[in-house]
Amino acid sequence: MKINVLGTEYEIVRKSYDEDALFEKNSWVGYCGEYEKKIVICDLKTHPSWKEDSETAIRNSEISILRHEIVHAFLNESGLSWCSLNYSSGWAKNEEMIDWFAIQGEKIYKAWEFAEKHFYNKILLDGEEIAKGIAGVLPNG
Repeated sequence: MKINVLGTEYEIVRKSYDEDALFEKNSWVGYCGEYEKKIVICDLKTHPSWKEDSETAIRNSEISILRHEIVHAFLNESGLSWCSLNYSSGWAKNEEMIDWFAIQGEKIYKAWEFAEKHFYNKILLDGEEIAKGIAGVLPNG
């Protein structure tokens, strides 16, 4: 599967735990390959620590991991991964911040959508009310 990240195509791949040495080496369950333009997600059913977890827990966790790695991709493509002053611990690589965006992103988007829709509708309605009020005061022209 491929997604568009600010005009750059990223491939999304799901691999078994044993298929990618980085999972064990770095204690990762997913990563964003900035140079490869690839997001790799561990199939948690194959991960030793997840063998006892339910399908629902695994699915929800994999979705969270995917969102997390997509946020990394957006920061990478924005040029922000290199603007953190410190590559390994800079703000654009801060895992807590990435998690926050990944978890809250959909909620923020919905709030933006709601606010924009209702804000502009309110302006239009208020504008109509003002126009009606002015029409009663101005002479017919």
